[in-house]
Amino acid sequence: MLSDDLISKYIRPLYPHATALQPSGELTTKIKCIMFDVYGTLFISGSGDIGIARQKVAKTEQLINLLQKFGIRRSPDAVLNDFFAAIDNEHAKLKAKGVDFPEVEIDKIWMHVLKNNNLDHIRAFAVEFELIVNPVYPMPNLEMMLTGCKESNLCMGIVSNAQFYTPSLFQWYLGSDPEDLGFHPDLMLFSYRFGYAKPSAYLFQRVAEKLQNIKIPVHAALYLGNDMLNDIYPAKKAGLQTALFAGDARSLRLREDDPKCRNLSPDIIITDLKQLLDHIR
Repeated sequence: MLSDDLISKYIRPLYPHATALQPSGELTTKIKCIMFDVYGTLFISGSGDIGIARQKVAKTEQLINLLQKFGIRRSPDAVLNDFFAAIDNEHAKLKAKGVDFPEVEIDKIWMHVLKNNNLDHIRAFAVEFELIVNPVYPMPNLEMMLTGCKESNLCMGIVSNAQFYTPSLFQWYLGSDPEDLGFHPDLMLFSYRFGYAKPSAYLFQRVAEKLQNIKIPVHAALYLGNDMLNDIYPAKKAGLQTALFAGDARSLRLREDDPKCRNLSPDIIITDLKQLLDHIR
């Protein structure tokens, strides 16, 4: 997609914002597998999640330069308006087909918006766009935590709202592919590959099936995420144990006004990824 030199130009340290929550809870049974959310959990997200909130998009100099670099002679406002409209249109089509929480493929969206079918060109643009509008950086102690889980022979996986570039975050920021870090190749479920996004039960139903295929009971798997509705609710409903990551105020979503979350509690709360190791050893 992009050269390491170009990616490195966008990498700037981010630091988590403290929350008021404290570590608490205990797991009910010994776990054999940990499934992770990505944005706001494993990686700090400048926007708090994958993608961008419409009200937060600004006509930054970087965005203007990006459009010029790719020969796009349109204003940022015009491009962004078409971008969000294309997403809304695709969501409507998928909902009409019965998808409760639709996910788009962002490269196809950009192909439509920019009227360009060159996949390599579009993906290069999409990556730079995402790095500009939603900078990310590894959460403190991410590598230590992953190493500890791997050394404990825990199976690891991912269930995340994501796009084609999401798996590359591990290579860009940690210098290793997910599989080399210990993630099971059959347990990496990225929303763009399925057309469903969290909090749909669909992704977690697939998790349960895949766990069964590798002889791990669902109750012996733990899901770690930062959002009570998108993460804790569907994971618990699917039978997984749950851990709320409350280490960054930008991404912590308690959803206290949502009826699904009012009487919902995670099994454990952690505020630093290294705390997870205390529950698996």
